[in-house]
Amino acid sequence: MKKLLYPKLAFESIRKNKRLYLPYILTCVGMVAMYYIILYLVYCKPVESLPGSGMIREMMGLGSWVMALFSCLFLFYTNSFLMRRRKKEFGLYSILGMSKRNLAQIQFWETLIIGAAALAGGLFVGILLSKTAELILVNIVSGEIEYSMSFSPEAVIKTVYIFGVIFLLLLLNSVRQIMFSTTMTLLKSENTGEKPPKANWLFGIAGVALLGAAYYIAVTTNNAITAIFTFFGAVMMVILGTYLLMIFGSVMFCRILQKSRRYYYKPNHFVSVSSMAYRMKRNGAGLASICILATMVLVMISSTSSLYFGNTDALRRSDPREVAVTYYMDSFEGLEGLSPENISKLRSALDSYHSEHGVVPQNVIAYREIYVPGYLKDGVVETDVSIFNTSDVALIDDGLTCFVFVPLEDYNQTYGTDYTLSDGEALAYNVHTNFNGDSISFNMGQTLKIVGQIKKFDPDSEAVTQIFPSVFLFVPDLKSAVAGLDRLANYQGDPMLDYMWNYCFDTGLSPDDQITYGRSFLQDSFDIKDNGFLVSSRSARIAEYDRRDFTALYGGLFFLGIMLSVVFIFAAVLIIYYKQISEGYEDQSRFGIMQKVGMTKREIRKSINSQLLTVFFLPLVLAAVHLGFALPIISKLLLLFDLRNIPLFYAVAAGCFAIFALLYTLVYKITSNAYYNIVSGAKEA
Repeated sequence: MKKLLYPKLAFESIRKNKRLYLPYILTCVGMVAMYYIILYLVYCKPVESLPGSGMIREMMGLGSWVMALFSCLFLFYTNSFLMRRRKKEFGLYSILGMSKRNLAQIQFWETLIIGAAALAGGLFVGILLSKTAELILVNIVSGEIEYSMSFSPEAVIKTVYIFGVIFLLLLLNSVRQIMFSTTMTLLKSENTGEKPPKANWLFGIAGVALLGAAYYIAVTTNNAITAIFTFFGAVMMVILGTYLLMIFGSVMFCRILQKSRRYYYKPNHFVSVSSMAYRMKRNGAGLASICILATMVLVMISSTSSLYFGNTDALRRSDPREVAVTYYMDSFEGLEGLSPENISKLRSALDSYHSEHGVVPQNVIAYREIYVPGYLKDGVVETDVSIFNTSDVALIDDGLTCFVFVPLEDYNQTYGTDYTLSDGEALAYNVHTNFNGDSISFNMGQTLKIVGQIKKFDPDSEAVTQIFPSVFLFVPDLKSAVAGLDRLANYQGDPMLDYMWNYCFDTGLSPDDQITYGRSFLQDSFDIKDNGFLVSSRSARIAEYDRRDFTALYGGLFFLGIMLSVVFIFAAVLIIYYKQISEGYEDQSRFGIMQKVGMTKREIRKSINSQLLTVFFLPLVLAAVHLGFALPIISKLLLLFDLRNIPLFYAVAAGCFAIFALLYTLVYKITSNAYYNIVSGAKEA
């Protein structure tokens, strides 16, 4: 009978405190289910057949570690609410004669019951919803749907192992708190007031300074390379600054309200403000946690949604035609490889290959180009290689520009135009830059007069896909345009100029046939060196193949963003709920006294609304400010994924915030009712 005492006490404690434990258990079930689903997508066989399956599985594997780490940290955070509420009960057990060892056994059984329920329920829900998650992922990445039901033993074992370790750590932490607390400390744990943090002005100044510095970095970062090195530092500054500012702000805000006689000495404000002042420091930390989680959700879902819905624009820029081949001429042969005779022989061989395989190239784009990097400033291009060896990454990225010389006759032949230029003149076409100078001068080459801007051009070049800006210069004669620059050499003594011929075309074939023909075109076509062409190498891109890779990458990120956002939203909701519940129990006695002296239920409701509206929406407002300042630097980071549709990103971010604000308001309504039921006595705990 004695052996069953502790499990029975543990079970009864959970049942009687179901208002506290039920949301906690449901959250544990949800996290176990989410973790299993992510692992299922790593191990399940149907995902192996998806386009870009390797990339998808790597992202899901990384997401599983993020999920495990967040689950551990968050469950520790929420468990602290439970322990704060339960310490008084443990204190009563101690007075009745139980030793700390007995209390530890109760805690052991409570953890075992909750852990078993969480794992059983989470795995059941996870297995039940795993096929739905698989179908959603397959639909996002445009894969083939399989309707057979399956589950992953590997995912089950790893889920049990990870969450078993997490619950063991929770148990050890709970036992530690019991062992190092006296009976009186346990009994008075709920009545221990919060003192204002010392040197709160230092907290406030430090918080404002950190947020100001982070906002400044976000707004003034002008390029993607700098954003890589500064983003995570700015994120840490925002997190720390938010906590310091919220702790300081809650203290000062309550003091300001208490000093306002016209505001403070009213029935609906007096109780609410005094209650907030009672727990100032903890209130600020809770609000900061909610704010950080809200910001994480908004940033994550806005970024991944923009990448997914904007991948069509990125693909159209990088692959203007179904098949694109670039032939790199031998740099030491110089312009000879780009001579009309060499290019004519090369194209004739390509036409013969197409004819043999029954393919008629359509919408052909063919042009020669010479590619050279330089540092552009005030219309002057520095081509000295020493500038590319600087350790100042921001300096390089701020002015580093790629210049591409293209013969005007190639452009006229491709687009059916009749532009004419004189010697020393050029037409310009900008990629990722707004260069509009009247001239451009190369310090070791020629000076070109820019007589106009090209409006229509579909370049297929490294200059389009890289993050650095590029300027295409259409010139009447390649040889005279690059005179002097052909002497440039890098650190190894190799020529710096790249000589290329781009050949892009549509096949008119189905997507699968495009991939098949594109691969055969590379593997089975003539050997360029044996045919005497001055070509050193070649590369190719197949638009359909790239589309599937893009869809796998961006679709996987979008799916993972949704999964993690759901988890973070659950976490924020649970923090809000426990904040309201714990504060409700703390305020219950004060509101009980006020009711005895004549305070009505309606006045209680007004006081609650005053308290909640005073602080509840502060995290949402600050999250909106964080998001607004983060958008510029995030847009720079998205350039690394070739997302350049900034209006789309801003529109998606605004839509995500609107939806999140509606959800946040709904949570406010639910939790305010729970708080009201506790303090008014409408429902017993």
